[in-house]
Amino acid sequence: MSKDCFVDIGYHSINKKEEELCGDKVEIFQSKERTIIVLADGLGSGVKANILATLTSKIAITMLKKGADIEEVVETIAHTLPVCKVRKIAYSTFTIIEIDENLKCKIFESENPPYFFFREGKLLNMEKTTLNIMDKVIELTEVQLQEDDLIYICSDGVIHAGVGQTLNFGWEWKHVAKYVEKKQDMNASLLSLRLLEACDDLYEGKAGDDTTTVALKISKPVHVLLFSGPPLNPEQDHLLVKKFMKIRGKKIVCGGTAANIVARELGKEMKTSMDYVDVSIPPTAIIEGIDLVTEGVLTLKRTIEMIEAYKERKIKVNEVGNDGASKLFKMLIVDGTHIDFWIGKALNNAHQDPSFPEELSIKLNLINELKMALETVGKVSSIRFVSEVNNENI
Repeated sequence: MSKDCFVDIGYHSINKKEEELCGDKVEIFQSKERTIIVLADGLGSGVKANILATLTSKIAITMLKKGADIEEVVETIAHTLPVCKVRKIAYSTFTIIEIDENLKCKIFESENPPYFFFREGKLLNMEKTTLNIMDKVIELTEVQLQEDDLIYICSDGVIHAGVGQTLNFGWEWKHVAKYVEKKQDMNASLLSLRLLEACDDLYEGKAGDDTTTVALKISKPVHVLLFSGPPLNPEQDHLLVKKFMKIRGKKIVCGGTAANIVARELGKEMKTSMDYVDVSIPPTAIIEGIDLVTEGVLTLKRTIEMIEAYKERKIKVNEVGNDGASKLFKMLIVDGTHIDFWIGKALNNAHQDPSFPEELSIKLNLINELKMALETVGKVSSIRFVSEVNNENI
């Protein structure tokens, strides 16, 4: 993938009313060399549609990862999921996006709503080539992507949003295009979520169809660095803070010991707020040069809970509070594409059972949980133990 750009991806779904399973399925594969996105929409709704969409997306992503071309993929899907004999339509429709390391992009469409492509903030009408594979019409777009390009793909639940309810004929493609054209100054996860929330509003919270939105944005990586836990060797404190401050990105420090180390090594005073915005979350502090300073374990626990609630659309970013966990949540979700954890291995006895091995400490478990939660909402995250810091890295 291009060193200067990052393929930022976000997706969200709502189930058809009264259905426990979604009939849409999104599969994503990302490496340094390739990005593959598959959105499949199974015929009907509920369990049957979910199985059909899952089969389609799994077949496509697995074969494409192993180097198969689109003809092989379509043939396999066609043999696995034949056309419905009664309705004479495919059991599953799909959209596939492939992007190589040079940002050369191919978009394959099979009966899903047409994608939306924005460049420099404007909707473009892209040239498409029609392929006929196994009597299935596939539309192909080939384009060289560049920074700030934005692509939306969606299931037909988006285009049908509000039909027979708030709108006579549904939202329609052109109306969706006008809506998303005005909302581009966000990361991909928020872009996808905003569109889905608009659909949910049109459905009045009772979706008439499974609805999925996928946003893909070509962005420069934006790093957020989070330091928590002191190094095993206190002699590394100075090197750690020097390196931490040198790297570009927003800076977060979680935990009192870590905050004291940073304040001391920077020669700055740490000012602790006495305002308990939420009595269950310890207050934040201020260190000049650091974007956010919070308590450790309690704040991390609440932040994980908030990310899970955000993923399930139970909370909105612009509606959370102003306590330490809410500030941490907003910074991780809104501000960064890449979240880099800097973790010390010196353990706080208050946070662990002394009979447990080091890797089972509460804080390390929480950091791992937070990392995984962030990855489920499209963030790229990494953990670096500060014992790896040395003079050569600075």
